[in-house]
Amino acid sequence: MKTTAPKRTAILLAHCPDQQGIIANVTDFLHSNKGNIISLEQHVDGEQNHFFMRVEWELDGFLIPKEKVEEFFKTLIADRYQMHWELHFSDQPTRMAIFVSKMSHCLYDILQRWASKEWGTEKPIIVSNHTNLEYIAKRFDIPFYHFPITKENKIEQEQKMLKLLDEQGIDLIVLARYMQIVTDTLIGTYRNRIINIHHSFLPAFIGAKPYHQAYRRGVKVIGATSHFVTAELDAGPIIEQDVVKISHRESIKDLIRKGKDVEKLVLSRAIWLMLNRRILAYQNRTVVFD
Repeated sequence: MKTTAPKRTAILLAHCPDQQGIIANVTDFLHSNKGNIISLEQHVDGEQNHFFMRVEWELDGFLIPKEKVEEFFKTLIADRYQMHWELHFSDQPTRMAIFVSKMSHCLYDILQRWASKEWGTEKPIIVSNHTNLEYIAKRFDIPFYHFPITKENKIEQEQKMLKLLDEQGIDLIVLARYMQIVTDTLIGTYRNRIINIHHSFLPAFIGAKPYHQAYRRGVKVIGATSHFVTAELDAGPIIEQDVVKISHRESIKDLIRKGKDVEKLVLSRAIWLMLNRRILAYQNRTVVFD
């Protein structure tokens, strides 16, 4: 039985000051060039008077050559509305680097989703400051790169990482319980392209042993937060959050087990949103077209 290949599409993410005619002019630009729109979502932040949009259209039959779309859109639409915008193509899959340390639960979940073709991404690479999880990379036949980090060599090692990421054409970095603070250089190079998972809502239970703190406080829910990494620790724009219920009957081990489950789920949702180009970061917030 033959399977139909997915149609090639382009995705535009844009935001600008709200004003009349934005949607009409964008859709007219696509329609007049025989672009078949398959998805269009928009949001206006009334307090900020700011407009956000995601539009996806088919490239087959589109009159503007793929390599010229950016130029035409900038000249005819984006400059007119002072847009901040980005254009992506479905036939250019995201290259992902997964940063890990010693905890494996998020890494396993990501690799299982990749192996099952749930996300349709290219084979990722794994970067780690330890060798503890190298066996998982071998099990999935994933390239594994070890960069041991100390206070003395941190900057030098991160420069080597940046060189590797550039050579590998990496578009997205996922910190899958990577227990190192990344420097401003890496953050600046991959602005709004580094996703982290935090083992609680932010800000909450700051410091070591968050589940022990939660246990002592008798919490009734625990949660996880996925966010973009910024120079201010754990303060970047939030992408996804979720919670699980807790009762007085549960031990610290129970909290840790449930916490790992929700961490995996929240991180995988955030990655899916990024891979499908559904997130717009603005100031320190996100608009998520889910």
